[in-house]
Amino acid sequence: MEFWENYWLLVKNGSITDIIDIAIVAFLVYHLIRFVKNTSAERLLKGVVILLAAQLIASRAYLNTISFVLEKTFYYGVIALLIVFQPELRRLLEQIGMGHVTRLLVRRENGQTEIDYAITQTVLACESMSWSRTGALMVFERMERLGEVTKTGTRIDAEPSAELIKNIFYPKSPLHDGAMVLRDGRIHSAGCVLPLSKNLNLSRELGTRHRSAVGMSEVSDAVIVVVSEETGAISVAIGGMLKRQLDSETLRKILEAELITNTVDKKKKKSNLLAGRKDKK
Repeated sequence: MEFWENYWLLVKNGSITDIIDIAIVAFLVYHLIRFVKNTSAERLLKGVVILLAAQLIASRAYLNTISFVLEKTFYYGVIALLIVFQPELRRLLEQIGMGHVTRLLVRRENGQTEIDYAITQTVLACESMSWSRTGALMVFERMERLGEVTKTGTRIDAEPSAELIKNIFYPKSPLHDGAMVLRDGRIHSAGCVLPLSKNLNLSRELGTRHRSAVGMSEVSDAVIVVVSEETGAISVAIGGMLKRQLDSETLRKILEAELITNTVDKKKKKSNLLAGRKDKK
């Protein structure tokens, strides 16, 4: 009761600057949660919250030893996190400096989101590479982060465009033999090495690109697009299955269904499941 009385007193005596201050902090916390959601950082953040709660409970319950250990853990843990996540923090600060922090939150002038635009440019590039029979292998990252795969390639971090994609897979390009990984609507890396499929029932007609695409789809939830160098045929690998001989319109529909519609449906199912559990309680 004393806490709520003090809280109400602060609210009652608060000024417009206090409201603005709280709103800004709430905005930053909200977008921080959105930024780390469905990433490895989300699990780290959950662990920090659990330790904070444990430290608060230990302090209130006068568990001095546990409280002391947790306090020292936080003290040295912050330093350890800064060392471990130094590359990520550096990239984040670079993005802030370049004004790219909100690029995933806003729409383009034509109404497209980042992922919509990436799909459009990928389809255009595949259509052109299919006609010229240029081999290509593109991985669309979804919920599961592919850090181990991107480490095998070259970091690009560029906005996708049909011209850039075609240049990456140009036969004389140093990155054309590997896979290109797209994350959050941007080209993250190129020249990446993918695991080969262990499925012995795959057609012998399939080359290394197609086997790598199927292999990647077997060990992750990624969507992989392949353009055959021999025939120019466009294929998509999802969940260990390979859909072959696709035209550009079918490719667009599959990518939109898997990268946009399915993601929204999964979030709705998850929220409905949580709501159902609350109703049962």
